[in-house]
Amino acid sequence: MSTSPHIADVTLNDFSKRVLEKSREVPVLVDFWAGWCGPCRMLTPVLTRLAEAYAGKFFLAKVDTDVERELATQYAIRSLPTVKVFRNGEGLTEFMGAQPESAIRRFIDPYIARDADAVVDKALAAHRSGHDDEAVGLLRRAVDADPADDRAKLVLASIYVEQSRLNEAQAVHGMLSAKAKTEAEALALAGRIRFARIVATAPPADELEKMIAADPDDCKARSQRSARQVLANDYESALSNLLEIVKRTRRFHDDAGRQYMLAVFDLLGGKGELVSKYRRLLSSALN
Repeated sequence: MSTSPHIADVTLNDFSKRVLEKSREVPVLVDFWAGWCGPCRMLTPVLTRLAEAYAGKFFLAKVDTDVERELATQYAIRSLPTVKVFRNGEGLTEFMGAQPESAIRRFIDPYIARDADAVVDKALAAHRSGHDDEAVGLLRRAVDADPADDRAKLVLASIYVEQSRLNEAQAVHGMLSAKAKTEAEALALAGRIRFARIVATAPPADELEKMIAADPDDCKARSQRSARQVLANDYESALSNLLEIVKRTRRFHDDAGRQYMLAVFDLLGGKGELVSKYRRLLSSALN
């Protein structure tokens, strides 16, 4: 058994404490291995070296599957070595086979708490208390200190949107990593920036309603009204207005009705009852 405080051999009896409970404090990597497994012997020193290098930012739990067959069955281990990551009591993802150190770092790093996380949490608390200048200052320092911290950038850009500082929001969004830009939160943020730009030059909501009532084909007023509805989180009304644009004309701003509907879908995470409903309605309108 290892004498390191960051590594332990784990059995069925202490799996709950050593893995599930521990994973509420830090990520836990569970290495399912066996003595006869050659790739396991190759992987063990790499995992051990990383556990020491990360100095407690993750915990390495080793499970000998020849002895702990019940655990191997419970976690559907079919190939050795298999390494699973647990966080907050749940198994999240895994890799199989011997891997180089660089690949394992890429595997675990998304689950490792960054030093800037505490700063971001403090900034969020300040924002919730109405102290936006303090929040922005904290977040800008966090981004400067750790340019790879996408979380700080997303929170900072979101506050900029709320403050109508859209050019700054766009600039911070552009600093996100390529991977982060494809994820739901960044896609939603991009949509909010887009709709906030429309609202910035739009007439008041009551005036837009009058314009649409006077001319139902006024697609510009409909798009502006939908943008206001998006920012007010009235997504169904926004999608209804945008769908009406699609039905009336595809020529408005190069099919803007459809494009804006897709942006709202991104805002909603691309799934859910409302998204499914309006995807079907959009499909019908296009066919």
